[in-house]
Amino acid sequence: MGETHGGEYRDLVVFLAAAGVVVPLFNRLKISPVLGFLAAGVLLGPDGLGRFAQSHGWLSWLTIGDQAQIRQLSELGVAFLLFMIGLELSWERLRAMRRLVFGLGMLQVAVCTLAIAVVFMALGQSLAGAAVLGMGLALSSTAVVMPVLAAQGRINSETGRATFAVLLAQDVAVAPILITVTVLAALAQSGASVEPAELGRALFTLLPAAGGLFLMVLLGRLVLRPMFRSVARAQHRGEGRELFVAASLLVVVVSGLTAQAVGLSMSLGALVAGVLLAETEFRREVEVAIDPFKGLLLGVFFIGVGIGLDLDAVAADPTTVLGLAGGLIVLKALIIFILARAWGLAARSAIETALVLGPAGEFAFVILSTGLVEGLASPELTRKAMLAATLSMFTVPLLAVMARALTRQTAPPADVETQGLSPSADVPAPDGAVLIVGFGRVGRLIGELLVEHDQKFVALDADPASVRSGRAEGHEVYYGDAARPDMLSACGLESARALIVTMDSPTKVDEVVKTARALRPDLILIARARDDHHAARLYALGVTDAVPETTEASLQLAENTLVDLGVPMGLVLASIHERRDGFRKAFQAAAPDGRGARPARAFRSVRSTPAPPNTST
Repeated sequence: MGETHGGEYRDLVVFLAAAGVVVPLFNRLKISPVLGFLAAGVLLGPDGLGRFAQSHGWLSWLTIGDQAQIRQLSELGVAFLLFMIGLELSWERLRAMRRLVFGLGMLQVAVCTLAIAVVFMALGQSLAGAAVLGMGLALSSTAVVMPVLAAQGRINSETGRATFAVLLAQDVAVAPILITVTVLAALAQSGASVEPAELGRALFTLLPAAGGLFLMVLLGRLVLRPMFRSVARAQHRGEGRELFVAASLLVVVVSGLTAQAVGLSMSLGALVAGVLLAETEFRREVEVAIDPFKGLLLGVFFIGVGIGLDLDAVAADPTTVLGLAGGLIVLKALIIFILARAWGLAARSAIETALVLGPAGEFAFVILSTGLVEGLASPELTRKAMLAATLSMFTVPLLAVMARALTRQTAPPADVETQGLSPSADVPAPDGAVLIVGFGRVGRLIGELLVEHDQKFVALDADPASVRSGRAEGHEVYYGDAARPDMLSACGLESARALIVTMDSPTKVDEVVKTARALRPDLILIARARDDHHAARLYALGVTDAVPETTEASLQLAENTLVDLGVPMGLVLASIHERRDGFRKAFQAAAPDGRGARPARAFRSVRSTPAPPNTST
């Protein structure tokens, strides 16, 4: 058995060290971590510290040497990103976005390809070579653009929706583009034309891709929900969260590899899996389980892009490389702005969308490399175009900041409709849904009353059976542990109108209350309490209202008794209200931190609605 000295883990250690330093540093400086990872890739690559590794051996421990391994991991990172994006979609939402995806998105690919190809033909390239360069550089970077928009809180804005629609159209177009490159290669090899049989064989390669995509959707609908339901039952029995993480990782990897096997991109397969899971009750739990892996693997992707930047080649001909990068961004941004305005986007959103989509994307390297192998484009110019694409990707975070600065100056402050949002900066106004934690008997009754009064709610429960029955009734119920901050955030706590905790376990109620109050100090927070002592503890934790089971049961019994004895309803309700307020003040005064009584909130009116005479509870 051979000895190991840790050298095989060197690249992993260097990457983790870079991530541990870069992300906190750039967050503190309020700079996008994406830019930090890109810069780290340049520094840790062969043109950075690697340049001095031969003369200073110890520097080899501060550089990344296995670029092939980094590329494989980075492809997985892009797949995780697309999977997370898919979780935010649904078939209904995709249908609603079809005008942007198949209209604006596909038109952007076609027009930008044509315009870039014309430019390269003017530079002396053949029609086939110019077409390959145009198709490769017309695409943008999902892996860079989406995290940058997410960091700015722009995903749910008009800009975010339009940008994602265009990027989704580009991802769908990758497979047809690669097939087109194959057809162009066949045309070039045969002189000027190609036999119909050869063209038919090239187009026939589309069938496995279409069939594989259909099979993925069919199997996903049949298999995914039962699989995750089984995992959730095991987790509910206390068998560990790692099962859910493992199942989520399995879905991403298998869907990506399946898509690759039928000629599609790994990221497109992961996107399809995410869309399928978005229809299930496990959407939020999967999102939380996958998020840490997505961040790390995307970091690998950005570092890989930085490593791929050949500074020597840039220095050899900076005018051409920088000119290509700048010209590409300007040309694409201008075209996308015109198309976005024609598609009805506001000027502000069109500017932001155009600037972030102007640079090239990761699929440019795949398409241009294929063109090189097929001998369609000039090797020298193609390599310079790939360098320009890499440099342009570095500018995405800077262009996003520039876009925000420009749009703040050009957009009227009060022009809310043109922004497609509420006046608050890109986050939903606090008029969202009520969040119910625990959807058993009590939670379901509260939900029914909210619906009866036209109040939207989202429910969260850790019992798969309760989640399943709630969704069977048509309610928006998700599986997950509400004591975790990331789970509450994923369910929309930031925009929730109120949080109602109905679980019967005092310990779990306390945990959820602590977590929610830490995330939203201003939130209306109403919790079910086991008894008077538990109610006092909940007030100390910061709830707006605590509802002790024993006290409320006593008050309801007293109310029904007095009404049945013939006491006028008005006097009974006044007496019950007075007692309830007295209890509340006593619980607040008994809280360990000595909280004083607080004014009653609007939710009390639901609880104290007059009960009809002779009604049992």
